[in-house]
Amino acid sequence: MAAGHSVDDYLETIYFLAFPIGEYRPDTKGASTLAVRVADMLGVSRASAGEMLKRLEADGLIERGEHKEAILTAEGRLQAERVVRRHRIIERLLTDFMGYTAAEAHEQADLLGNTFTDEMVERIAKQLGDPERCPHGWPVDTDFEQAENRELQALADLEPGSRAEIVRLAEHDGSLLHWYYDAGLVPGTTVELRAAPAAGQFTLKVHGDERAIEEKAAAGLFVRPAA
Repeated sequence: MAAGHSVDDYLETIYFLAFPIGEYRPDTKGASTLAVRVADMLGVSRASAGEMLKRLEADGLIERGEHKEAILTAEGRLQAERVVRRHRIIERLLTDFMGYTAAEAHEQADLLGNTFTDEMVERIAKQLGDPERCPHGWPVDTDFEQAENRELQALADLEPGSRAEIVRLAEHDGSLLHWYYDAGLVPGTTVELRAAPAAGQFTLKVHGDERAIEEKAAAGLFVRPAA
């Protein structure tokens, strides 16, 4: 993401971190740890992230839990879900009508998101036929997303010999997202984890061929067991 991030950018990032996959789960390792992770994802300094977290708390969008972790308040979570939905609809506008690739759409949606009002987003969704998912497999309906989380797990957590269908791609890392598409690791693809990880890499069988992928990449592929 580019520099000069908005409140919405931070809320979207905290939302993603709280749903690595599964139920809403704030980071209980402490506020400083969250600031580090948010800073890493947004490409900002830890000091900048810490200052924004203080602002979000003052605005009633996050609160501190018993371990000093940052938790989205009801208002913060509602705003974060609205931001996430808007981002995914804009991605579909970019791919379906403007000819952007799926990877390019994520980057452009980051730049365009704050320029669309909620009313505009609803009109776009209607014109698109109310799409169910963004190009990377994430449901537009955040309630459905959170329910579906229970069916999914990261590819990195599978046992060797498991076959699985890729459902979603982690999209916060633009270079990694481009790599997924270049490697053919896209939603709907069936893969087989061939061996336990070694030297930080996994071995996958994809379309009949074996290939090695880094642990970071395997952790960002969310899958369900293949039939």
